[in-house]
Parts: sequence; structure tokens; C-alpha cells
Amino acid sequence: MSEAAVDAYLADHLLPREDVFEDVLQAAREAGLPAADVSPLQGRLLELLARMQRAERILEVGTLAGYSTLWLARSGARVVTLEIDPRHAEVARANLDRAGVGDAVEIVVGPALETLPGVGGRFDLVFIDADKQRSADYLALALEKARPGALIVVDNVVRGGALADPDDDEPRVVGSRRVVEAIAAEPRLLATGLQTVGVKGWDGMLLALVRGG
Repeated sequence: MSEAAVDAYLADHLLPREDVFEDVLQAAREAGLPAADVSPLQGRLLELLARMQRAERILEVGTLAGYSTLWLARSGARVVTLEIDPRHAEVARANLDRAGVGDAVEIVVGPALETLPGVGGRFDLVFIDADKQRSADYLALALEKARPGALIVVDNVVRGGALADPDDDEPRVVGSRRVVEAIAAEPRLLATGLQTVGVKGWDGMLLALVRGG
């Protein structure tokens, strides 16, 4: 069996059959947005992490059509999500409002390196899933917004195994190495890395706990 078939089996048994999630993906495709959303199982993982954290406030860097945002908001937390593209933000706003979580989500439009410093408050969970070249920069800014005990999740770091290939200088791969090295060098973080397979191919994420909680 293929990795995608296993994903389908698990999703069929463990995830709710709710049209609202498919509606988000369909709206994204109709709007011509890239198919870069997390998988359904990964979305549920984000929801579970938020619930385990008892998160009240979540910061997301990279909204796209709002698919991962919806999973995060379903945890009951309030979400501040940063999106550089006004068109993507418009699609996400319509999706989240239609899904019934619009009041719990604030979408901040503009380059995250410019908008993130102005975001107020502290966060219990941070999800970084934007342009991979700048993941380490987003991490540095988000760390200052994370409370002690917060969880930081960085997506798409394994890059089909290219992460460990020192000769691969593709910008997204280099950016993924930078964020791994930044976390390794940050004494405030206790971290691990997870490889994943499935409908999204061979990839993975970083999970880092902010010490002191």
C-alpha cells in the first residue's frame, strides 16, 4: 500500500466527515491558490497540540486559505494569523467566516517580518508555515511573543531528505537548515524533529517548547 493510502485509511477512521474542511480546500483551488495546505491528519495534529497546551491564544505565520487556521481555531483558542498576500487573506476570511470561526480569528495582512513585531500579547502556541527561506527569522520574532511553556511548531523542514544534504543549496532547504540550527543554538528551547510521510510526501516538522513553563 502507498503512504497516501495509509493516510486515507487513518483519516477515514479518525477524522470527522465535515464538509467545512473540504469547502475550504475547494475555495482555495477555485481561487487559484497553491496547494500547500497541511494534510487533514496534520491539521488534526495541530488541533490536538493546541488542546493539549490548553492554548488560549495561537499565532500562525502563513494563512493561505485558512485550512490550518480552521483546525487551530477548532481547539477553542483565539488565533492571530499573518498573511502576506491580500488575495489569500480575502479567501481565508471568507472561508473562516463560512466555517463559523471568523470571530475567533484575526488576519493580519502584510509581510510577517514587518507585522509580527506589532502584534500584541503573548501566545501559547505558534505555528510557522510560511516561506521557508525566512523560517529562522519568523522564529526569532515569534519567540519574543511566546509565553514560557508555549509550543512552537515549524512545518516543512525535511524537504524530501534534502535537509541533511550539505550540497543542496536550494533556498528553501537552506532556510530549513537555518531554522534547525537556530533552534539548536537557542537555550530557551527544548526541541525535537519529526519526519512524516503520506499525501504530503516525505517531509517533517520541528516542535520546540519554550522553557520556563
